[in-house]
Amino acid sequence: MAEPKEPAEAVRGLLERVVEGLGLDASIEVTDDGEICTGTVHGDDLGLFIGRHGQTIDAVQHLAQRAAGARAGEGRRIVIDAEGYRERREVMLQRQADHAADDALRYGRPVALDAMTASERRLVHEYLRDHSGVQTYSEGDEPDRHLVVAPLP
Repeated sequence: MAEPKEPAEAVRGLLERVVEGLGLDASIEVTDDGEICTGTVHGDDLGLFIGRHGQTIDAVQHLAQRAAGARAGEGRRIVIDAEGYRERREVMLQRQADHAADDALRYGRPVALDAMTASERRLVHEYLRDHSGVQTYSEGDEPDRHLVVAPLP
C-alpha cells in the first residue's frame, strides 16, 4: 500500500478502515483548511464508533494524529468527529465548568470535575481562563487525571 501524500488522504484511509472494521453503515467526510484537518463520520447509530465516554473516537483521533501528523506539519491539528459529537461534548463540558465555577465561588472551596482527556481538560481550562474569580488546574495521574476549579485566593 502506497503512503498517502496528504494528511486528508491518511485520515480518510484510516477512517475507512475503522468504519469497515466496525461494520458501520456510514459515510466519511474529510476537510482540511491548512490548520485543522477534520475527519467526520456520518451515519446512524455511531455509538460503537464514539465508544463509552468517547474513548473509541479519542483513540481513533490519536491514531489519525499519528498517521497524518508527520505529513501535517508542526502545529497542524487532526480532529475526528461523528455526527456533531465533539460539539455536543464541548457544550456539555462548558455546562459542567459553569456549574463547578458557580459552586467554587458559592462555597469558597475547590470543585473537582470527573476525569477527562487532556484535550477536554485543555478545553475547560481555556473556557474558564477569563472567568472572574476562579482558577483551574489539573490533578492526578492518567487515566484518572481531572480538572479542579478553585476560587481565586
